[in-house]
Amino acid sequence: MKKFMLSEVRTIMARVCKKIHKDKTNLNAFLNEQICDLETEKRELVGVFGRTGAGKSSLINAVIGEKDLLPSGSVSACTTVIIKVEANKQNQNYEAEIEFITKKEWTQELWFFLTFILNKENRKEEDADDHKDADERLSALYGEEWKNNRSEEYLVNNKHFEEIPEFIDSKEKTLTCDSAKKLSAELVKYTSSSSKYGMAKSIKKWFWPLVKCVTVRVPNNDLLQNVTLVDLPGNGDRNQSRDKMWKGVVQRCSTVWIVTDINRAASEKEPWEIASSLMGNGGQCQHIHFICTKSDDIEDSDDLSVAGVRAAILKRNIRAKEEVRKDFMNLMEVQTHFSGDCFKVFTVSSKEFFKKKKLGPDETEVPKLQEFLYELNDFHSVTLKYVSGAYGILSLIQGAGCGDVDGEKANVCTELEENLKREKSKVFELMTKSYRTFNKCIMEGVKKSNSSRKSVLKSFLYPDGISGSAFHSTMKCIVANNGVHKTRRGKTIQGKQQNLNEKLASKLMESIDEEFRKTFPNESKCEPFNGAISSFSLGTGTLVEKYKKYKGVQLQLEFLRTEEEKMKAQLKKIIRERKKEIYTSLTTTIEKNMQNCYEDAKQCVGEGYLKAVRDIIEQHVHDMKDVMFEEAKTVMMLNLQNLMNHILKTLSETMQKSIELSLKTDGESLPDVKEELETVTKYYQELKKNTHEGTSQVR
Repeated sequence: MKKFMLSEVRTIMARVCKKIHKDKTNLNAFLNEQICDLETEKRELVGVFGRTGAGKSSLINAVIGEKDLLPSGSVSACTTVIIKVEANKQNQNYEAEIEFITKKEWTQELWFFLTFILNKENRKEEDADDHKDADERLSALYGEEWKNNRSEEYLVNNKHFEEIPEFIDSKEKTLTCDSAKKLSAELVKYTSSSSKYGMAKSIKKWFWPLVKCVTVRVPNNDLLQNVTLVDLPGNGDRNQSRDKMWKGVVQRCSTVWIVTDINRAASEKEPWEIASSLMGNGGQCQHIHFICTKSDDIEDSDDLSVAGVRAAILKRNIRAKEEVRKDFMNLMEVQTHFSGDCFKVFTVSSKEFFKKKKLGPDETEVPKLQEFLYELNDFHSVTLKYVSGAYGILSLIQGAGCGDVDGEKANVCTELEENLKREKSKVFELMTKSYRTFNKCIMEGVKKSNSSRKSVLKSFLYPDGISGSAFHSTMKCIVANNGVHKTRRGKTIQGKQQNLNEKLASKLMESIDEEFRKTFPNESKCEPFNGAISSFSLGTGTLVEKYKKYKGVQLQLEFLRTEEEKMKAQLKKIIRERKKEIYTSLTTTIEKNMQNCYEDAKQCVGEGYLKAVRDIIEQHVHDMKDVMFEEAKTVMMLNLQNLMNHILKTLSETMQKSIELSLKTDGESLPDVKEELETVTKYYQELKKNTHEGTSQVR
C-alpha cells in the first residue's frame, strides 16, 4: 500500500510540476525547487566489522538473499577494500563501481614499503606481519617481478596497469552483469586476495592493492532501498586516502554490526577493540549488534540425532549470547555512550539459512537481521516525508488562489513574524548556554594539556616494555605518516593507539566529552542542544483555529507547518554531520601544528636517529605549548559558533521566505490543484493516523 501511495503521489507531483507556468516568478521558482527537493533520499549506513574469516561476506549475502554476490569461503576477503552494498534503482543489472587510489598515492605507498617495511637495514623482528603484508600486496600486483627490480620508477610504469586504464586516468571503473554470480567472478580480483581455488585459478594479476572502495548495486531488493551495508576492513588503513574514507564511513554509520566466529565470541579481543574504538563522540551510531556467525558448527555432532544436534546448537547459542552481553556490560567505553537497549546479540548461520538442514529459518536468526533492516529502511517514514511535503506544496498552490482578504493575510503574517522572532530567541538562548559550558570545559582542557604534555610525550616516545631498537622502525613510520602508525591491515601496535596527534589532544577531548554527549547525543530518542530545535514552533496549529473561516489562509498555514517540520529534520541532519567536524578539529588542529616537527624529523638519519627524533618532537611541543592547545580550543569553539549561526540563519531565512512566498505573493497564475490536493490529503491523513497509532505495517 505504501509503495502504491508513494508512486501515485509522485505521479501527481510530476503532473503538477508541468502545470506550473514557466514564468520566471519567485513563487514559481520556489515551487519547482520544492517539488525537486521531495526526491531527496534518506540513506542509513550499516557498518559491518570483523576479521578475515569471521564470515562477513557470507552474512551479507544471506541477509540480502544473494548467495553468490560477495566472494567468500575459499577466496579470502582483502581487508583493505571498503565494499558498499546498496540497491540498483536504475536498472535490472548487478553493477559494481570501483574507485582506485591515485597513482601518486600508490607511489607514496611503494616508497613506504621499500624504505621501511622491506628494507633489510630497517627490518625488525616485530615487523614480520608488515613485511608479509607488503610482500602480499606487491606480489598480487607484480607477481615475482618486483623482487628483481625494486625501483619506484619501474614499479609505477604504466605498462603494469594496462588492464586498468581507469587507474592511470584517475577514473572509476564500472562492471555490469546480469547475475550476482557473474559479477562476483568479475569483481574478485579487485576485492580479494589471491587463492589457489575455484574461480581465482585463472587470475594472473590482482588489483585489490590499488582499490580504495567498491560500490556493489543489487536490483530488486527492498532491504537495500534506503540502506547501505558497508563491509569495513579492521581498524582503518595506513594509506591516508583509504583511512580518511574509512573514518568518514564509520562516522556516518547509524548501525554497527560486529561479526565474529561464535567459537571465539567470548575470548577474542579484536571485536571489543573495534567496539571501543568506533563508538563515542564524533559519530552517529545508534545501534550496536554483536553477530556470532557459524552458529550451526558444533563439536561431536556425529553421534547425535538431528533433534539432538538442534538442541545442542540452540543451547550453545543461548550461552554465547549471555557471555557476550556480560562482556558488553563491563565495557565502560561503550557504556559511557550507549544504553543496553542499543546493544543486541545475534547467533547466525548463513549456511543453514540457505540449506535448512539443522535449524529452521528463524533459528538461524538471519530473518531477525532482515527484519531490522526492513525497519531501518523505514518505508513508512520515507513515504510520509514525501507525501507530507507534497501535501504542503499543494496546499500552498491551492491556498494562493483562494482570494482571501489581504488584510487578514497581513494579520497572519504579523503574528507569524512575531512568533518567529520569539522562537529564534529561545533557540539562541539554549544554544548559548551550551556554548558557554563548552568554553568553560575546553579552557580547563587547555590547562590540563599544558600541565600533562611532558608525561603524555614520555608515555608515547618511551613506551614501557619496548627497547629503543625495537621502537626505532616504529618511530620512522610515525614520522613518515605525520604522527600516525598503523601496522598490517590497520591494527594498532600492542593494542595501543599509535597516534601522537590524538595523544596530545587527549586531555582536550576528555574535558569536553561529557558535555559533548549531552549536546550531541547519539541515541535517536535524545535531541541535540537540549531539544532547542524540536521546541521551535511558529504556532501554526493555533493560527489555523483562529483563522478557520479563511480557507486560503488555512491552506497556507498547513504549508508553513510542513515546511517547519522539514526544516527541523534538515537541521538535525546537518547537526549530525557537523558535530564530527567540531569534535575531530581538536586532533586535526594539533596535527597541523605538528607538521613542521614531522618534516624536520624526516631529515634524521644514521646513528642516534631515535634520540634526534625524540629531541625534535619534545622541543617542538615545548615551543608550541602556548599556541597549539589554545589554537585547538579556538578552532573547535569557532566550529561550534559557526554551527549555531547556521542554525539560526536557517531558521530565520527559511521560515521568513516561506511566510513571504505563501502570504505576500500573488498566486493568480498558479493552476487549480483541488483534485490533486484532495487525493494527497487522504493519503497524508491515513499515514499520519498510522504514525499516531504506532503502526507502520501498511505495505
